[in-house]
Amino acid sequence: MRQETVSMDYIELLLSHARQQGYDVPALLSSCSITPAQLTEQSALPVKQFAALYQRLIGLAQDDSFGMLYGGKMPNGSFRMMCYCIEHCSTLGQALQRCSEFYEVCKGPNIKPTVSLHQGRALFHFASLDSQPQEVADQLVSNHSPTLIRTTFSIWHRFISWMIGTRLPLLGAEFSFAEQPHGQDFELLFQCPIDYRRPQNRLMFDASWLDKPLVQTGDDWRGFLKTAPYQLMVMVNGDSSLSARIRALLGRDFSRPLPSAERVAQQLGLSVRTLRRQLALEGTSYTQLKNQCRKEAALDYLSCPELSIQDVAHLVGFDDPSPFIRAFRQWSGQTPGDYRASLLNA
Repeated sequence: MRQETVSMDYIELLLSHARQQGYDVPALLSSCSITPAQLTEQSALPVKQFAALYQRLIGLAQDDSFGMLYGGKMPNGSFRMMCYCIEHCSTLGQALQRCSEFYEVCKGPNIKPTVSLHQGRALFHFASLDSQPQEVADQLVSNHSPTLIRTTFSIWHRFISWMIGTRLPLLGAEFSFAEQPHGQDFELLFQCPIDYRRPQNRLMFDASWLDKPLVQTGDDWRGFLKTAPYQLMVMVNGDSSLSARIRALLGRDFSRPLPSAERVAQQLGLSVRTLRRQLALEGTSYTQLKNQCRKEAALDYLSCPELSIQDVAHLVGFDDPSPFIRAFRQWSGQTPGDYRASLLNA
């Protein structure tokens, strides 16, 4: 089974913050079942372990913005309250405007996410909270490390994509720093042209996407908040195959209708025939990918003890636990309850 991971450079960034604040890093890693060997011998960490580490750090620091680009602390629960504020928005543009307004009243940060319009393009970037010129905010962002900037913009891109139920296609991304040693990872992560040494850090997409409706329901938001930041941190991580690109489009939330093969082909700039032919060369099909992603999502969600079996069933697209239990038994030879019990025993 393919394992979703988070790049080790971001893990090291989080741990360096933890050391600066005086936390017992070895004990912290042990509490998340992360071994020293993983940090020295691996280039990435399983996303489930990362999620446990990140949630633990947020709790210790009492800071929802730990390891993110906001210029100051955000009290615990801030992200949850922002989600409550935007879950009933009708369009993506309205949701992003409300996110920006939330940061204006949230105690702690000194920059806010915002969207500007220019010649039919939407520009997602950060602006100052105290009416300072845009150049001031740009400098505040640019003072941070490339890893932190990249990760923050990636997480916002994934959050936007989750809200509208499909990967938001980017027209381009601009960063203030020089091209990094593994520049191809940036192109794979954002799947768009990348420009470096630019005056502003920002993502660009067609402004028509701001009119797209939010597809997530109240139950979807509750499941999302129970597992955050899991769904926002899953990375393609170096795999440039068509299968990997489709997996990135499908994501991890199957509570919404999945796009058709025709829709996916359109998003990737391919004909349906070409998509099917290339997948066949990779030894798979669109239907097999959907089923595989659903199975892997179920296995991952069952490892989160805070999710009930009913929560997991809903997240992987079943209205009722009974058909989910039958499907899971076909996938794994076990019931969801037995599988979870085996994880706890291990």
